[in-house]
Amino acid sequence: MPETRAKETFITIGRRVIAREAGALAVLAEALDGAFAEAAALLLDVRGRVIVSGMGKSGHVARKIAATLASTGTPAQFVHPAEASHGDLGMISAGDVVVMLSNSGETPELADMIAHTRRFSIPLIGVAGVAGSTLLRRADVAILLPQVPEACETGIVPTTSTTMTLALGDALAIALMEHRQFTPENFRDFHPGGKLGARLARVADLMHTGAALPLVAEDAPMTEALIVMSRKGFGVVGVMDAEGTLAGVVTDGDLRRHMAGLLDRRASEVMTRSPITIRGDRLAQEAVALMNRNKVTCLFVTEAPRSPGGAGRAEGLLHIHDCLRAGVA
Repeated sequence: MPETRAKETFITIGRRVIAREAGALAVLAEALDGAFAEAAALLLDVRGRVIVSGMGKSGHVARKIAATLASTGTPAQFVHPAEASHGDLGMISAGDVVVMLSNSGETPELADMIAHTRRFSIPLIGVAGVAGSTLLRRADVAILLPQVPEACETGIVPTTSTTMTLALGDALAIALMEHRQFTPENFRDFHPGGKLGARLARVADLMHTGAALPLVAEDAPMTEALIVMSRKGFGVVGVMDAEGTLAGVVTDGDLRRHMAGLLDRRASEVMTRSPITIRGDRLAQEAVALMNRNKVTCLFVTEAPRSPGGAGRAEGLLHIHDCLRAGVA
């Protein structure tokens, strides 16, 4: 373990680096101008794909920007500039827009891609930190990064410059996302996996349907309702009226409240009317919150009612365990 003095030095350096990069982002925010708006407009109207490219550290940033654009509704992909010179230029065609990143604006590996965009009139957005550089001079839209020192004392390690470029890409992606009114549900279409995908899962993705549903008619004897409740294993049974809509539910609590003479009753006599339900297009996270708030372990999923204040047909059933298994909490 490092000595106390060494630990303090590391912390001091870390804070200095983060403070410098944070300061650079503030400068970048103030520097945004009409070029940023022009770039966003080009990306918004793209008929093909957004091709993002860069070499070295700029290439790593370009990959992330392409991924962020793609997951927020703007089709995008990364093309390596060196590979482009050996056949991958075929990935870039009319209808695309190219976003090219280079801190110096003079990276030689970009030359063939730049020439390709000029030859086939493919719009080019250049992002660089040097005014008058080749990339910015040849670009249709030139975004000049402000001149701020790198975070290292030598001033040569790409740190502040890559942070600004990454933030600029995020700013473009979010500007497009908000303009399109891109919703969390839309985002989930491109991001179904992992914890984030689970948070955005819809009730319809997790609910039980068809023969798995515990349902009986209003006039069903409680002996039948108990058999269905036991067989389906959810601890609840839905009660349908003559029109097939969900009129109520019978829960364990209802059974206890009607213990005397239970087997002589009909489902409609024991059920809780106007039960708490949810629509299939709602987020599963909302269903979990609704169950927790009402201290229940499952919800019937219903279609939209045919009339205001009416009930809907039961389309499914969601149990809290389904949500927990899917990582929704």
